Amino acid sequence: MSYMVEKGDTISKVTDLMKVSWAELKRVNPHAVGRSSRTGNWFLKQGAIVTGKDSFETILEQTQKPAVENSVVKKAAGEPPPEKTSQKDTQELREYTIKRGDTLWALAVKKFHVNVNDLIEANGIEDPKRLQPGTKIRVPIPSYPEEQTLVASWYGEPYHNRPMANGATYNMYENTVAHRDLPFGTEMELENPNTGQKAKAVVTDRGPFIEGRDLDISYGLAQKLSLVKDGVAPLVMRIIP
Repeated sequence: MSYMVEKGDTISKVTDLMKVSWAELKRVNPHAVGRSSRTGNWFLKQGAIVTGKDSFETILEQTQKPAVENSVVKKAAGEPPPEKTSQKDTQELREYTIKRGDTLWALAVKKFHVNVNDLIEANGIEDPKRLQPGTKIRVPIPSYPEEQTLVASWYGEPYHNRPMANGATYNMYENTVAHRDLPFGTEMELENPNTGQKAKAVVTDRGPFIEGRDLDISYGLAQKLSLVKDGVAPLVMRIIP
């Protein structure tokens, strides 16, 4: 779960919302916390995005261990476990054989562009750090509309050079976007239906966290799509296979 700290938010409110202790929240989100030099009191930085204990950092730590010999993925008789019900309306299941050096994170984010948790759940993996080369896993590829119109906004200077939800540093001039659930690495074409301007982008972050908005685009994309002045406007999104 992710949350953008708003003006007036207290530590107690956010820890209750995220269902984590203050110590855990600080550990996972060092970029989002500060301490007053005058009073010594801790505070959360307005506009910072905080994540819980099942956040990117935790998943990354668990899934970056490469596949090695004598490690195991829990399964019966060498076959993948029964398929679990997907959260998506429709999906395609692909089979993949684990190779030496594979990590779940790299497979999910870089190869198949799916969420790591979906890959873990679809295969009943109890310990993501232990993969056995030669094991066959099912990869649930979610199906999204090829084209849809979304309400988009943009974000820039306050977030420039800050970490994104995928762990990389945000560059407000690159063609990147934030989406609530599209897998990191998903490529898309965006079009401003009012001007006909088009630009390609990739999902690298999570958001927006304001009701009524579906997509946050970088300042650079907002310039290319003439969205800077309006701030919020509809865009046509087309997923690139």
